[in-house]
Amino acid sequence: MSRIGKSPVNIPSGVNVKLEDNVVIVKGTKGELKQEIESCISISIEGDQVTLSRETESPAHRAKHGLYRALINNMVVGVSEGYKKELEVIGVGFRATATGQLLELALGYSHPIVFELPKEIKVSADTQKGKAPIVTLESIDKQLLGQVAAKIRSLRKPEPYKGKGVRYLGEEIRRKAGKSAGKK
Repeated sequence: MSRIGKSPVNIPSGVNVKLEDNVVIVKGTKGELKQEIESCISISIEGDQVTLSRETESPAHRAKHGLYRALINNMVVGVSEGYKKELEVIGVGFRATATGQLLELALGYSHPIVFELPKEIKVSADTQKGKAPIVTLESIDKQLLGQVAAKIRSLRKPEPYKGKGVRYLGEEIRRKAGKSAGKK
């Protein structure tokens, strides 16, 4: 069996999990999430645990067994605790400002980039003197949060020579040596 798929998902207090027509609905203090489950995976909710099982040992069913268990676990953690990603904007003159659902980034291009975020994500930009601006994204949906953070990072990926660009907080960038300017 799948090591991930066979382990049960623990439901913390304050979180409600329901199954309606192959759709798992998870409600918690922070919100509600839904996920459609294929019919090859059966779900049983007993007390404060959710267990998943598959109908056959085919590779496709084995893969979906672990996938759906991980998705349900991410939903349970999301509605109870929430997820948070932080991005660092590194570069001379690089700025980030957040107003409502709009994130305005000055990343060295001829114009500022205005990025509209989905309503499920809360954004804040913290700028301190002498430090790189930090953009904080918070959401209950881990999948959407990761996708939006990756899109923001792709606007100006960190380059290997000076390290300028948008990177995740704590991300290590492999640096390269520049040209050696020695004469013969």
